[in-house]
Amino acid sequence: MRVGDRLPPLVVPLTRTLIVAGAIASRDYQDVHHDAELAREKGAPDIFMNILTTNGLVGRYVTDHFGPTAVLRRVAIRLGVPNYPGDTMVLSGTVTALDGDTAQLTITGRNGLGNHVTGTVTLTLTGTDTGTDPDTGTDPDTGTDPDTDTDTDAAGPRPEATP
Repeated sequence: MRVGDRLPPLVVPLTRTLIVAGAIASRDYQDVHHDAELAREKGAPDIFMNILTTNGLVGRYVTDHFGPTAVLRRVAIRLGVPNYPGDTMVLSGTVTALDGDTAQLTITGRNGLGNHVTGTVTLTLTGTDTGTDPDTGTDPDTGTDPDTDTDTDAAGPRPEATP
């Protein structure tokens, strides 16, 4: 990965089901996210996606690209035009900074009306510079999980991980 690298686009069909399910899943019961008639009474042409669903889609876009070793550290987004059912949002991203195993990306999500979301995402790729195997989460030299092993160090024994 290098500064300037572009992520492949993610095309998200904006279905009524996606918009309503995202609102329900995030416990956002505002009528503009599930009731078209009330949304129109409030001046919108239809229901529209809430910010929490957009935030989740941005996170999915980044983690689907970088895989299971990606840990989102910061997601800062700003909404623009609404996402209405029947449209499509295309997410795109560019790597803007690198520092060891941490990367910063700019993200844009466009629909037929313009930019729905713009922002930055900071993520850490665990297992890249940490000495941890990304598939098993263990130290490849010792075979132990650094978060749960019970070896003794200068501070004394580490407690067992609890399920």
